[in-house]
Amino acid sequence: MSNFYIVATPIGNLEDITLRALRVLKEVDFIICEDTRVTSKLLARYEIKKPLVSYFQHSQLSRVDEIIARLRRGENAALVTDAGTPGISDPGGVLIRQINQLTNQLINIVPIPGPSALTAALSISGFPTDKFLFLGFPPHKKGRQKFWQRVAESEETTVFYESPHRILKSLNELKNNLITQSHNNPIVVCRELTKMFESIYRGTMEEVLEKAQRDPIKGEYVVVIGK
Repeated sequence: MSNFYIVATPIGNLEDITLRALRVLKEVDFIICEDTRVTSKLLARYEIKKPLVSYFQHSQLSRVDEIIARLRRGENAALVTDAGTPGISDPGGVLIRQINQLTNQLINIVPIPGPSALTAALSISGFPTDKFLFLGFPPHKKGRQKFWQRVAESEETTVFYESPHRILKSLNELKNNLITQSHNNPIVVCRELTKMFESIYRGTMEEVLEKAQRDPIKGEYVVVIGK
């Protein structure tokens, strides 16, 4: 039976990778990645040379068929994303589901755990994490108001991701919805986690928004709302 490894890779600092992940990447027959340029930098850092197959959200079914055909021939593969754990708010989750369904579970899917922006942000938040609500990225258009309402009404610590292009808009919309619900939740916003310009903003909604506006808007953001 072939092995299909789900390999977590660094979210920024290339030293944040496990020994097991490096061993698996060296041993598999090919690596499936979101962006070959990003993955090539990681592999070059650890002197790993393997064939790369690109897979992203809008990949054609023929690409999935190609990957499955190779697995059925007995080849082993690793799936990586540009940063973090594949399948977590990531198009790799679709590929994992397709392989599981189309091969009738005859491919051994193996997790190789490691970095995740979600758990990294939660670990430093100081908020209760015995249970939490993760909502991925806010919708771009339809459903945004319902999204913010769900955040405001949540009884657990709540986490979402946001891009640099929408972070200020989202923080302002979040602030308005929290005010509407008469909430003044503590909040933590993490920018560029594990990278050179890593920034952690803590405080009330107004305080965090002011801090975020002062710094350059760049990189991916993780927003954690406490209760």
